[in-house]
Amino acid sequence: MSSTYAACAEHVRRLHSAARQLEVQSRLLQLPPLAGREWFELLERKLLPQMTDDAFLVVAVVGGTNIGKSVIFNHLAGCRASATSPFASGTKHPVCLVPPGFAEHHDLPSIFRGFDLHEWSQADAALEDHPEHRLFWRTSDATPSNLLILDTPDIDGDVRVNWERADNIRRCADVLVAVLTQQKYNDAAVKQFFRKAAEEDKAVLIVFNQVLIPDDETFWPIWLRTFCQETGVQPEFVYLAPADRRAAEENRLPFYVGQVFNLPGQDGQVKNLPHETCSLKDDISALHFREIKLRTLRGSLRTVLNPESGLPAYLAEIVRRSAEFQSASQLLSTHQLAESKDWPPVPNSVVVQEIRFWWQQQREGWTKKVHDFYNAVGSGLLKPFSLLRNRWQSERTPPLEQYRQREWQTILDTVESVYERLRWFAELGNPLLQPRFEKLLGGKSRVDLLELLKTRHDLTDLEHEIRDLVAIEMEGFRQDSPQSFQFMKWIDHGAAAVRPVTSICLFVTGFGPAGHAVHQVAASTALQFAVDIAGGTVSAVAGESAISGAAATSAGFFEARFRRLHARFAAKRASWLARMLKEHLFGDLPDELQSATAVPQSETFQTVRETMGLLESSL
Repeated sequence: MSSTYAACAEHVRRLHSAARQLEVQSRLLQLPPLAGREWFELLERKLLPQMTDDAFLVVAVVGGTNIGKSVIFNHLAGCRASATSPFASGTKHPVCLVPPGFAEHHDLPSIFRGFDLHEWSQADAALEDHPEHRLFWRTSDATPSNLLILDTPDIDGDVRVNWERADNIRRCADVLVAVLTQQKYNDAAVKQFFRKAAEEDKAVLIVFNQVLIPDDETFWPIWLRTFCQETGVQPEFVYLAPADRRAAEENRLPFYVGQVFNLPGQDGQVKNLPHETCSLKDDISALHFREIKLRTLRGSLRTVLNPESGLPAYLAEIVRRSAEFQSASQLLSTHQLAESKDWPPVPNSVVVQEIRFWWQQQREGWTKKVHDFYNAVGSGLLKPFSLLRNRWQSERTPPLEQYRQREWQTILDTVESVYERLRWFAELGNPLLQPRFEKLLGGKSRVDLLELLKTRHDLTDLEHEIRDLVAIEMEGFRQDSPQSFQFMKWIDHGAAAVRPVTSICLFVTGFGPAGHAVHQVAASTALQFAVDIAGGTVSAVAGESAISGAAATSAGFFEARFRRLHARFAAKRASWLARMLKEHLFGDLPDELQSATAVPQSETFQTVRETMGLLESSL
C-alpha cells in the first residue's frame, strides 16, 4: 500500500472524527443530522471501514423484483446458498458469503455499517420479515479470498425498507453485479439506483437474465444502450443468461459473454457473433481488485467532496445558518430585552453617610479620638431634638427604604417591558427565534417570576452593597490620587485641632439642632461633600487663600468620583436584575445564540476544512 494511500486513509479517519464533533457543536443551528446525507453515509460506511491495508472487494448482486438475483448469487457462490422463489420480493435481507478466516481478521460490522449482523445457518432466513436491518453471513470455502459476495433485497419494490437496505449495500460495495431483464432494464427505480452508482464510479458487471436466445439477439443490445445512456454506467463486462428455470434451480446456467458491439448494422441486419461461455465467479475473481478498490474509494471520496452535495455544501450550510443566528443576535442586541435607562439613583445622604463611615475607619491616633469624642457628644445633644422632630412630624421613611421602593417599581417596569418585547419578537416571525420566544412566554408565568424577584429583592442588603462599593471607590481614590488623599487627610487633622471651638460655636449660634439640615444641604455637591469630611472647618484652619488652588483641583476629582460611584451602583443593581432574568426567564438563550454564531470560527470547523483540502489534493 503506497504512502499516499495510507496518508489518505488517515485523513479520512480524521475527517470523520472532526465531522462528528462539528455536528455536535452545530446542534444549536438546527441543521438536519449528518446521518442520512449521502456523502456522510459513504464516508462512514465505505471509506472509513474499507481504507485499510488489506485489499478485498465487496461484490453485491443487485436488481429489481423477481428477476433471479438469488439465482445469479448462487452461481457466484458455487452452491444453492440463497433460497430462490418464483414469486416477487423473495429476499428481504442481504446475505453475504465470506472467505475462510476473513471474519477472524476483519471487522464485519464496520464493513457493513447500518446492519445487524447474524450468522447465516438456514437458506430461507433472508426471506423472513424483520423491521430491523439484518445481514446474514457465513463462511464459504468456495469464496475467493479477496471477495465478499452478497445477495440483496429488491431495489424497486414497494417496501421502502428494502430501498434503504439496498442503498446501504450500494455504499459498501466495490463491484455491483446488475441483474437486468427485458422488463426491468428501463425501470425508473432501477435506473435511479444505478445513477448513484455511476456517480460513485462503481465497477458494474451487467447480467441480462432470462434472455431468449436467439430470439432476443436483436433486442438486448438496445436494452443495454438505453440502460447505459439513462444511468451513465460503463460496464466492465456484459453477460447473457438464458431463460432456463431448471438449469437455474440446478445451478448450471451458462453465462455467455455479450458482445457489446453486436448491434444492428446499417443494412438493418444483426451481425451474429459466436457466444463464448464463461464462469462468472472466475471473471470477478480475476478482476484487478486493487485498481477497482482504489477506483471505488476514489469515487466515494469525490462524492464526499462534491461542492454542491457533499461536505463543502454542509460547511456552506453551517456558515449560512450561523449568519442567520448572527442576525438574530444583533436584533436582540439592538433591542435590549432587559434594558433600563432610568434606574433610580441612590440618595446622596446614604452615600455620604457611608463615605463618612469609611473615612472614620481610616483615622488614627489623636485625630480619631478627637472626632469620635465630639461625634458622640454631638449625637447625644441632638437626640432630644430628633425625638421632638419625630413627634411633631409624621414618621418619615428612611432614605434607603425609599430607594428600595423606587427600585422595585423600576424592576416592575422593566419586566413589563421585557414581556412586551418578547411578544413582539414572537409575532415578528423569525423562524430561529420564534419557537424559543413562544416557549419563554408559555413557560414560567409572569406572576411566578415577579414573586421570585420580590423575594430576592427584599432579601438584598442594600446598605452592605453600598458600603462595599464605597470602600472600593475610596481605595481607588487612595491609589489613584495619593496627593489629594493626603490633602484631605491634612484637612481632617486641622479639623480635629479646631473641633472643640467649632462644635461649641455652632451650638451657641443655634446650628446644633439644625445639624441634620446643614448636613443634607452640604451633601448636595462634591465640594460640600469634601467640606463635610473635613468637619466644616477648612476655612477656619487654613484660610481661603491657602486652599484655593488645591481645593479646586480636589473638588473636581471628588465630584468625578462621586458621580462614578452613583453610576457604578446603578449599573450593579441593573446587572443584578439582568442576571435574575437570565437565570429564571431567558435561560441559555443568549449563550446559545452566541455559541451558534461562533461555529464557523471554531477549531473543529477549521480542522474539517483543512482535512478536506488535504483529501482534495490527494485526488
